[in-house]
Amino acid sequence: MAAEPNAPTSVNGKAPFELKSASLPVVALLLRTTDTYAVRQALAERFVNEPDFFDNDPVLIDLSAVREDPAAIDFTGLIGTLRGLKTIPVAVRGGSAVQTEFARAAGLSVAPEAAPVRAAAPAAPSVEIREVVREVEVVREAPAAKTVLIDKPLRSGQQVYARGADLIVTTAVNFGAEVIADGNVHVYAPLRGRAIAGARGDVQARIFTQCLEAQLLSVAGIYRTGETDFPKEVASRPAQIRLEGERLVIEPLAAH
Repeated sequence: MAAEPNAPTSVNGKAPFELKSASLPVVALLLRTTDTYAVRQALAERFVNEPDFFDNDPVLIDLSAVREDPAAIDFTGLIGTLRGLKTIPVAVRGGSAVQTEFARAAGLSVAPEAAPVRAAAPAAPSVEIREVVREVEVVREAPAAKTVLIDKPLRSGQQVYARGADLIVTTAVNFGAEVIADGNVHVYAPLRGRAIAGARGDVQARIFTQCLEAQLLSVAGIYRTGETDFPKEVASRPAQIRLEGERLVIEPLAAH
């Protein structure tokens, strides 16, 4: 007997696909003006020296700040600029009915308004990376782990937080970047940004680096900035940072 026309096809007794909801990280580009020429110019100037800042990241264009502006938005031109920066514009949100229709005509989908933030579940070890560039924010989360490993250089404006875990970074933490862990922080490369260990008060936590050039060091809330030169025995050399009572101790990392 022939199968009914609308009957689902099965593979080994199972449906060949499933439809599930999913949450994906995106870059949110908040427009402050409908002058897309100005926006495109500002984006080009911001990333002219960082052509690989993005890596095919999906982009959501947030229109909430210009919702009441009657001026037309050149979505086609804006999409072209964003694609040139190695991003993938996928949707808009927060716009007026007219803005939304023009966005659809340019090939963008319409995302719902942001849902209310719910109370977080009890903390589990995780890592969170945040990048904030003008009105662009990226949030990425990695699976829970007792030790979090980062093997890509951290640029200015990026933040890594190893929640409930130690953090190991095998590449440079550049000026303006920030590495945070509830446990220890290990940087097997130059540490030029900010490093915070024992973020939740662990006084036994330590910071280790192969090259100390940090902007700021902190263990369990006791901190020191790099505005004052580090002692020559640790400056630009392997070092460890720990607490001794209420005092932050910076000492050479002994070779074995």
